[in-house]
Amino acid sequence: MAKNLLIVESPAKATTINRYLGPDFEVLASYGHIRDLPSKDGAVDIDNDFAMHYELSDGSKKHVDRIIKAAKKAEAVYLATDLDREGEAISWHIYEILREKGLVDGRDFYRVEFSEITKRAIEEAVANPRELSMDLVNAQQARRALDHLVGFNLSPLLWRKIKTGLSAGRVQSPALRMIVEREREIEAFDPQEYWSFHADMQKGDTPFESRLVQLNGKKYEQFDITDGDTAAGARAALAGHAGVGGTADAPTPGRLVVNRVDRSQRQRRPAAPFITSTLQMDASRKLGFTARRTMQTAQQLYEGVAIDGVNQGLITYMRTDSVTLSNDALNDLRGQISRQFGADYLPEKPNFYANKSKNAQEAHEAIRPTMADLTPDKAKRYLSEDQARLYGLIWKRSVASQMTPAKLDLVAVEFDCGAGATFRANGSVVTFPGFLAAYEESAAQGKEEKEVRLPQLEEGDEVVVNDIRADQHFTQPPPRYSEASLVKTLEEYGIGRPSTYASIIQTLQNRHYVYIDRRRFIPTDTGRVVERFLENHFDDYVDYEFTARLEDDLDAVSRGERDWKPLLTEFWKPFHERIEEKAETVSRDDARQARILGDDPKTGKPVSVRLGRYGPHAMIGTRDDDDKPAFAGLRPGQSLETITLEEALELFKLPRDLGETEDGEDIAAGIGRFGPFIRYGSKFVSLKEIDPHDVTLEQALELIAAKKQADLDKILRTWEDSEIQILKGRWGPFITDGHKNVRLPKDREPESYTLEECEAVLEAAPEPKRGRRKKAAKKKARKKTTKKAAGKKTSKKKASKKKATKKSTAKVPASTEA
Repeated sequence: MAKNLLIVESPAKATTINRYLGPDFEVLASYGHIRDLPSKDGAVDIDNDFAMHYELSDGSKKHVDRIIKAAKKAEAVYLATDLDREGEAISWHIYEILREKGLVDGRDFYRVEFSEITKRAIEEAVANPRELSMDLVNAQQARRALDHLVGFNLSPLLWRKIKTGLSAGRVQSPALRMIVEREREIEAFDPQEYWSFHADMQKGDTPFESRLVQLNGKKYEQFDITDGDTAAGARAALAGHAGVGGTADAPTPGRLVVNRVDRSQRQRRPAAPFITSTLQMDASRKLGFTARRTMQTAQQLYEGVAIDGVNQGLITYMRTDSVTLSNDALNDLRGQISRQFGADYLPEKPNFYANKSKNAQEAHEAIRPTMADLTPDKAKRYLSEDQARLYGLIWKRSVASQMTPAKLDLVAVEFDCGAGATFRANGSVVTFPGFLAAYEESAAQGKEEKEVRLPQLEEGDEVVVNDIRADQHFTQPPPRYSEASLVKTLEEYGIGRPSTYASIIQTLQNRHYVYIDRRRFIPTDTGRVVERFLENHFDDYVDYEFTARLEDDLDAVSRGERDWKPLLTEFWKPFHERIEEKAETVSRDDARQARILGDDPKTGKPVSVRLGRYGPHAMIGTRDDDDKPAFAGLRPGQSLETITLEEALELFKLPRDLGETEDGEDIAAGIGRFGPFIRYGSKFVSLKEIDPHDVTLEQALELIAAKKQADLDKILRTWEDSEIQILKGRWGPFITDGHKNVRLPKDREPESYTLEECEAVLEAAPEPKRGRRKKAAKKKARKKTTKKAAGKKTSKKKASKKKATKKSTAKVPASTEA
């Protein structure tokens, strides 16, 4: 029987660590979080000092039972979950469960942490345990409580005011705001014309290019020339000074003389080793990985990979914001550099880097290989393709971080072209690669540096000028966010934590707030409506600085500088009051942000677009009209923000006539309020995969046949010469005559009903309700009038409404915020 029980999160870690510790230890996995807040309102008890009511996570009972059984036999329990706040919280939850089972007294409990899964690191961690840090636990509890309170109060408001299935989150919503604001910048962008001038030059057999840097005796600025006629005149004058003849389309060479040569040397230092965010950025730019794919692959490398039949952790912990490396790691990396690259590539002393994150945990390490001598080439045969590519990136960055700087020779050569005009050619040559022999940091798109080599040039040298070009340009809008640039911006603002970025990005996509096109985020209409609602009504809660300050407060809790309960109180009181206010004052039409496009020329009624329950649609008329408004869904690619009146009216020219069924039913395709459809006779089939503008008669007939078969499959009982049927419904069997629907009890088989019984049931059923929308609107109007007249009685009404609101949101799922 093992004397000691050591608990980690994952079975992969457990397998590796068990081999290192030997028979005195039993190593078990908790399989992640064993407890969490349940997905219901009230899990955070506001009225009881924010008491947290935890429940066992789905599927964790069998793992908890194993831990309890093993703990009963153990003399000591080692809590060895991850070394971040989340890992600290998992350890605390395990301890609390064992305490509730009476298994704490008489046993020693130790908290151990390690940043790599190697024999040396595990043995050292077990030999130097510490106590659980309640500061870290409480910081994680506060974070979880905040996310829960936001999710269970703001998300239901979105459901009631806009559409079901939406969510808002403390970090998710500011991230969405960034994407939407960037899209607005792009749409509002007004391109400006400008011209640049380049000389195509040559010395000997080596061509090179120079650019105009001075004109008319002053520095040439971007917008000095903004039209083609002026550019053509300037090009002709410059060509004349250089002796370039012919035409702009067929030039004849001229010559210029080198007037000035400026040479200098520069060093480029290597980048710091990876932290979570920089790993996600570089993996996105260099490997095309999503943040989620990067973190999943890094987790596998951290937990262990079988090498020659033995499981070994290949990298250190991948959720870190520290660029620090341990002394052992520095010695290991320096030894590898000396062996693989030589003494010239090894600096006299290790390179040290300052943490840019003000709240970086210095005790943590950067992401690095656990064994520097396991090169990417050696490791490749043991790894999957994703693992090999990511491991190579981490290994190269870590090694490069401890190498000597690269040395570059820079040269700037200037050519005067008449009085007051100058062309300049810049070049660079890497004279010593240094760290570039291992790795070069990636740059954002459009900011990549290119090495330009020039021929040997000295003052007085004459060069051939093959042509002088005037190039027209237009300013470009800011680029849409990629995963890398979004992560970088979130980190710069201090919003969220690197370990949450992957799940935040995934949530934005899962909620259909954004989609990705050519690796760039584009907001959907749903995303834009939600963002504008939050910006209009909860501006401070999606404010970047507010969110960053809240992160600072959580970090202060983790350092023991703040108590977490007052922090929650400060947040909750004004937030709850805002929720209550907006629930009363914001109408659904206002929340959905209808956009009026103009009037329909046929009816004179207003044409508007808005987000509805089934997606974005156009509408002719209003709900207050005597006639029912006409609806048409937007086509794929159309946006509420940019659609024109003419484009909206085109939607109502559908449906397209496609032909007839074998029974003579007319078939048409169109887009309605509930989305694209096929209509046959008086019935409809939804179009999910095919554009109604492109659907063929053959495709429509296939869909109709499938729908008719599905309708037949729903029929449980029918009678000849009667419209009454018993059908299979979503909530069970029901009787219908096409006018009334009545659910049947579960204790009787539908086939046992007679026609007479069904007629009696339908006769006793109440008439279906009609016109509920207009009645509700009138009732609301009366309510507002009554409220104004009530004066001092409104406080009592508010109290009752608070209770009603709390009751109505009792089963709303929590936000998916990380």
